[in-house]
Parts: sequence; C-alpha cells; structure tokens
Amino acid sequence: MSPPNGTPRGLPDTVGSGWIRCVWRHLADSSDVADDPQVVMARPRKAIVVCRLAAGLVVLVFSAVATALRGETEGGGVFGLADQVAMVGLGLLGAVGILMFTRPRVEADRRGIRVRNVIGSYTLTWDLVRGVRFGRGAPWASLELVNDDLLPVMAIQAADRDYAVTAVRRVRSLHAGHSSVPGGSDPKA
Repeated sequence: MSPPNGTPRGLPDTVGSGWIRCVWRHLADSSDVADDPQVVMARPRKAIVVCRLAAGLVVLVFSAVATALRGETEGGGVFGLADQVAMVGLGLLGAVGILMFTRPRVEADRRGIRVRNVIGSYTLTWDLVRGVRFGRGAPWASLELVNDDLLPVMAIQAADRDYAVTAVRRVRSLHAGHSSVPGGSDPKA
C-alpha cells in the first residue's frame, strides 16, 4: 500500500522519476507490516535491496571475467571452456550466499512469534518472551527470553528506521496484550 502522494513505502520523496521508483518497488518487494493489528509481518527492506543488487553485480562481474579469460597464461596454463563455466558457477554461488541475507522474517500474532534469521528459525509462544528490545545503536531488534537468552530478530533492522520502529511497537503491543490476559505471562517474572 502506497502513501497518498503515490510514493512507494520506503522510497524517499526525493528519489527521482518513474523508472527509479519502478526498480525500487520491485527490489524492495517484501512483506510489509500487516494492516491487521493482531498480525505483524516484517522483513528487512534496505538489506533486501542491497543484497539483490550486490548478487546481480557479483554474477555480472564473474561472468565478464569468465568471458575475458581465454587462451594461454604466462605460466603455461590454458583457460578453456571448463574454466569459464567454473567462474560463472563461482559467481552464482557467491550470489546465493549474498541472497541468504534476504532470508530474515518475523511473523507475530496473538499466539506467539516466528523468527527466521539468516541461519535458524524459531517459533515461540508469548509465555517464553520476557520483552522486546530495540536499543539505541543496536543493528536489529531482539527478544529477551524468560531464560535470560537474547534472540536476535534480524528482520527488524535499524537501517529501516520508521518501518522498524512501527514493527517493534506492534510486536511489543502483541506481547503486552498477551501479558495482560488471564493465563498470560507475568512481565515481572
């Protein structure tokens, strides 16, 4: 959903005309903080754009290098078709590694929270969560668990500014709503 002035969410008003907005819209296509106040879904916006661009650039550079590698080297080696295919393959592997950083996602509802980070996924009921942290200078939000562990929520990143603040506030309100119902967790525990 776009703001009234037609600027896609997450795109500064100062960013240029049609094609830039179109490219931004497709690169930043990610689940948004849901309109339903009882459901929160979020993904890192800027990280997705940067990673998609970087992955494309890596494939492009490795492909260009692969096509430039032909013939004999000074040491007597020969670059053939197999070497070129291997270079493109390395570029694709690098791109997949970069795209792993687009994996983080968080989904929260009245029953609990599901966190997917670059490596690992967690499904927690609100009873296991003591609080939601997003401290000044922290790169992303984190969940403080009742066993004193901290679980990073890489889907809510400080680089996303207002989007991240909105997502954290909504996750906190879901957590607070659970804590205030009978049978909910005691926030002082």
